[in-house]
Amino acid sequence: MDDRLQVAVQIGRPSRADIQVVSRCHLSLPVVVQVPPILDDGTPFPTLYWLSCPLAVRRVSRLESGGGVKAMERRAARLPEFGAALEAAHARYARQRNTLLPSDAEHTPSGGVAGAARGVKCLHAHYADARAGNPNPVGELVAPWVEPLDCPVPCVTEHNGQPVGNPHWVEPR
Repeated sequence: MDDRLQVAVQIGRPSRADIQVVSRCHLSLPVVVQVPPILDDGTPFPTLYWLSCPLAVRRVSRLESGGGVKAMERRAARLPEFGAALEAAHARYARQRNTLLPSDAEHTPSGGVAGAARGVKCLHAHYADARAGNPNPVGELVAPWVEPLDCPVPCVTEHNGQPVGNPHWVEPR
């Protein structure tokens, strides 16, 4: 099955640029995709790693709605080592993304993880960055609340040769 079509089913819309899967679940479906810094329509896009897995998105959303962003902000302010590691993650992320910029780009994205210059903006982006194999202290703390991604059936299946949402998929308990 085509990765871009699978991701479109996972996120509920077509992707706005070519993507590359950088992390898969045990069922071989995309979990995290790498997105170029300039979308197909020329829009600068600061988020290099996008979380596509519906289970991970659901679990991270619960953390965010429960005050997870503010908790991570407090942790970064209270623990100098954690704060320094977060700043280092932002700087590394920006460098990594900026190496992918076309030389003739008129407008470019800015900031680090999820476009934030500092602090924590989006737990989804931090978790996706860590899941992509990068050092990210926020994503690493989020991971135990999200994983395992242990769906018994895939979230995307095929019908008449096309990827579709699996009506039998439910969040594992």
